[in-house]
Amino acid sequence: MDVSEIIIAGDTPGIEWRLPVFRFKGRTAAAPKTYIQAALHANELPGTALAHFLLQRLQQAEKDGAILGDITVVPQANPIGTAQSHFGELQGRFDLGSRTNFNRDFPLITLGDRDRLIDDLDRYSATDRLKRQLLHMALGADLMLDLHCDDEALQYAYIDDAFWPEAGDLASALDMEAVFLSDGESSAFEEAVAYAWKYETGQKKTRLPGRLSVTVELRGTRDVYPELARKDAVGVFRFLVARGVITGDEETIAPFAGIIAPLDNIEMIRAPEAGAILFHRDIGESVKAGDLLATILTRPGQADGALEVRAPQDGLIVTRVSTRLARRRSDLMKIACAAPSSAGRKPGSLEA
Repeated sequence: MDVSEIIIAGDTPGIEWRLPVFRFKGRTAAAPKTYIQAALHANELPGTALAHFLLQRLQQAEKDGAILGDITVVPQANPIGTAQSHFGELQGRFDLGSRTNFNRDFPLITLGDRDRLIDDLDRYSATDRLKRQLLHMALGADLMLDLHCDDEALQYAYIDDAFWPEAGDLASALDMEAVFLSDGESSAFEEAVAYAWKYETGQKKTRLPGRLSVTVELRGTRDVYPELARKDAVGVFRFLVARGVITGDEETIAPFAGIIAPLDNIEMIRAPEAGAILFHRDIGESVKAGDLLATILTRPGQADGALEVRAPQDGLIVTRVSTRLARRRSDLMKIACAAPSSAGRKPGSLEA
């Protein structure tokens, strides 16, 4: 195992960030190359815990001569966000300097322009230098796993339909309960990787066999426990064995049996007004159209001070916010459904 650091100079004097990178050299040139990163949103730590236990397994596999394809792991991909605390609360989702989501605005390039990402880096801000170096590493791989988590959530993933159903092996290996099929229309990290592959030859490819770029949502922000992290690390290791990155006893991965929903079929449940949130339903529950999901206390104690929020159609509650105070139109839940939402959706990500 080779351990190195990428040093990112700050935008003000006396500041720099260090990004540890773990690399394992494969012994077979034809084997798939893998890139795994965690905590691009710095306050989402289940992936960092997974990476910790996965690295232990990879070190043993290296000693056993079992690593066939190159593997790169970045357990904490955002040291800039990790340093951002506001009144004691870690602010790891948005860059406080630019107000940009750390998982948006990645360069959309063709694979042939990969090396241009790190040309003349000094002309970019620290955050953009971080993004460019992460994307440069990922584009050297065939398989890319970007490990995130939601607020309160089941285990699920965003997977571009160019990789489906082949990516069902990862969904099954990680015991995911849902897969959201994305449209590749945002500038998030996993979609920037897929974009480069799709336009590798100039003309857009709609299928990318043998490759995978995925955002894995490892439950919720508070689901950082050793037993869960070990289980998830075993799942990723099984996936790597199945894909021929690591040699080992090939355990058959069962077909994915969870919910599969295009992003158009995700009901984004939002608060009609500001107020205290009283949830009536939890993640993992199936609901019917018209079921009461939450009550918003807009004017506590007054006769008209409570608003009901009901399910627009049948579906599975995949996520729920952990806060109990809603702003007007703030997100409350994501419900995966069999039919498209009547609310409509612009191409791209579900959330900012």
